Amino acid sequence: MAKFEPGFRDALLDYLRKHHADICRHWFDDVEPSEIRDGVLRLIVREPVQLRYLQRSCVTQFTEAAQSVTSRLLVVRFVSPEEDLKVTARGALPASADSESTERASWLDEQMLLSPDYTFDTFVMGPGNRLAHAAAHAVVAQPGRAYNPFFIHGGVGLGKTHLLHAICQGMLRNQPTLRLCYISCNAFMDLFHEAVRAGRMTDFRNRFRTADVMVIDDIHFLSRHEQTQEEFFHTFNALSQLGKQIILSSDAAPSEIPDLEERLTSRFSAGLVALIERPSFETRISIIKSKALMHGIDLPEEIPSYVAAKIDTNIRELEGALTRIRGYSMAHNLPISLELAKMALEGEPPARGGNAPSLQAIIECVTRFYDVKLAALLSKKRHKSIAMPRQICMYLARRHTRFSLEEIGGYFGGRDHTTVMHAVKMIDEKVRADAKLQSEVQHIEQDLLGRGK
Repeated sequence: MAKFEPGFRDALLDYLRKHHADICRHWFDDVEPSEIRDGVLRLIVREPVQLRYLQRSCVTQFTEAAQSVTSRLLVVRFVSPEEDLKVTARGALPASADSESTERASWLDEQMLLSPDYTFDTFVMGPGNRLAHAAAHAVVAQPGRAYNPFFIHGGVGLGKTHLLHAICQGMLRNQPTLRLCYISCNAFMDLFHEAVRAGRMTDFRNRFRTADVMVIDDIHFLSRHEQTQEEFFHTFNALSQLGKQIILSSDAAPSEIPDLEERLTSRFSAGLVALIERPSFETRISIIKSKALMHGIDLPEEIPSYVAAKIDTNIRELEGALTRIRGYSMAHNLPISLELAKMALEGEPPARGGNAPSLQAIIECVTRFYDVKLAALLSKKRHKSIAMPRQICMYLARRHTRFSLEEIGGYFGGRDHTTVMHAVKMIDEKVRADAKLQSEVQHIEQDLLGRGK
């Protein structure tokens, strides 16, 4: 067992801020070093959602930082306070240290990962989202009774997913043993088709119909999937009859989702339907300040107003601008100023409109073209038939969205940013050298961009 030098945690976080700024969050200050035993550095994380996020997305970066700071070959393990006490008492770390520490979160569907960034505290309320925000708080306070179902809709990058994550985390703080199922519509459909092929429909139905709360993101992807609509209709009814809370998000209002059965449209509309609109100028300023605080970026007072005036599309574009400013500052070793922000953004192509493709849209186009399943794409499988479509997804996500390398990697099964960098570089090189692959990627892009028109 090794003791820590004074300032060890500060040195660890300083390394991360310098070398992996894109993953750093203000709540990293709450991570507590426990001890180094048998080559393993245990870091205590008290919030279950933060713990699971770090275990899935940040082990590589923290391990690199720990090795640099200590000059020792170490492995980092994130553990809960309870797990740390057990390890200290028995004097050895189990082979799978995170199995027990995430046991409390086992009810969360493995297809989705709640982000500690997306809480009510970090959600900026404005005129365009006031109703949705107030209703979300009411649903957390009285699940199944306040608004059921609760249906949120709005354009790309306006905060729907943020609100869903905030609701889930609020409910879990109130009721830690709540059986909460949070899953994307695409994942729901893939699991359904796999269950049909394997003859395991009983298991599938038990999985979803025994939930206390079911949250489904991007429910509009049910469009044109008649068999899945039939199954979801019965799942919806089963949960509704038991008074269980149902929360849905969509790019369109229930009545505007094409080829959705009328009986589903009527049920989706039976509770509260809340629209999230584009943020106003004042709201955009507050969002930029909130994002800067979250990432530990010190912004001069005039920059939020400048960025808010330049970008009026959505929150994702605002965050992308902030990332570009920070990156420009780090690349040129210059302090952030209004002049630097202008240099970073003036060469930026015109901001995309509200029809910019989402990660879900990219994945749907790729999985359809290559006939692979979402579950396989997010898995650890490395077979070429899975790895290539996964890398193309990452390549297109980098080209057409504002997500950082870390965020893209986290979405694809918790992979680190270097994996995404490798995928983007490899596909870029292959597209230039392989006419067949170039044609395939162009076909997918035409399909992707055509869907937004």
